[in-house]
Amino acid sequence: MPVAEDELSLVFAALADPTRRAILARLARGDATVNELAEPFAMSQQAVSKHLKVLEHARLISRTRTAQSRPCALEAVRLDAAADWVAEHRQVWADRHDRLEQHLTALRAQENPR
Repeated sequence: MPVAEDELSLVFAALADPTRRAILARLARGDATVNELAEPFAMSQQAVSKHLKVLEHARLISRTRTAQSRPCALEAVRLDAAADWVAEHRQVWADRHDRLEQHLTALRAQENPR
């Protein structure tokens, strides 16, 4: 199966993993190094680096070089596209749910006329 490479798919794929969501939540509080990001997880620094590469590929984080350190920073604007997509579709889903409820009510009324 081909993997989608459009920006929205990359963002949702990156957000699909709880470790990556936790990393983003940590970065929402401020920049952090790989060591700082790895602290709360029972995984190697190398495993955390792999998660960071996924987040970088989705452009949800950026890394800069400061002397020997490479702090990571959240690129929150990239989350806007995902939030916009969810908001747009939330109304569609709510409308469909309402229509389904109306349809079920009509079916029940037909089955049990009073």
